[in-house]
Amino acid sequence: MRRGRGRAGPSVQASPRYPLATAGGRVLPSSAWSWSWCVVSGAQRRSRWSYYRLSPDWARTLVAEAGVRAGDTVVDLGAGAGALTGPLVDAGARVIAIERHPARAQALRRRFGERAVVVEGDIRDLHLPPRPFRVVANPPFHLARTVVARLLGARLLVGADLVLRRDTAANLAGRTAGRRYVVELGRSVPRAAFRPAPSVDAAVLRIRRR
Repeated sequence: MRRGRGRAGPSVQASPRYPLATAGGRVLPSSAWSWSWCVVSGAQRRSRWSYYRLSPDWARTLVAEAGVRAGDTVVDLGAGAGALTGPLVDAGARVIAIERHPARAQALRRRFGERAVVVEGDIRDLHLPPRPFRVVANPPFHLARTVVARLLGARLLVGADLVLRRDTAANLAGRTAGRRYVVELGRSVPRAAFRPAPSVDAAVLRIRRR
């Protein structure tokens, strides 16, 4: 989970599995897959950030409990060093990893190569996929409400598992209602599951279709 200095636009990794073409600052489809949703608005963002990386064991557990299947399109919002991206790729998902920090985005490209699409951009500005998709992510704590609001308004979201501050997750689960989705509190994630450890425990917020 991180907060950082803004970028003016996206940088996207192309691959045969996820063919892409870019022109005029936009991401354009070069096959039946359309990635125009990846376009980031021109607004620049500035803020401080903190980054808490999930341990490998916890990341694998959370991906397994999310019920991701081979072939699912899964968006990892705030991918960081790829703690969740790795298990998602191993599960056979078609992973789109969103990461704002340029060095981390480049490291993700080196690590996963053609096995995932890496988009360098701010998750507040990204469009959502125009086809059924899931979200499994450990987004910045301070963007929790913004992310949940965006997802509840998505027509094609299949489900989401988000690692958030436990108090925030409990509050959202108790008060958030959507016409299409059920929002519920999932398992607790202790602060010891992160490096460095945050000052509070976390929990999984689950969003599922009604």
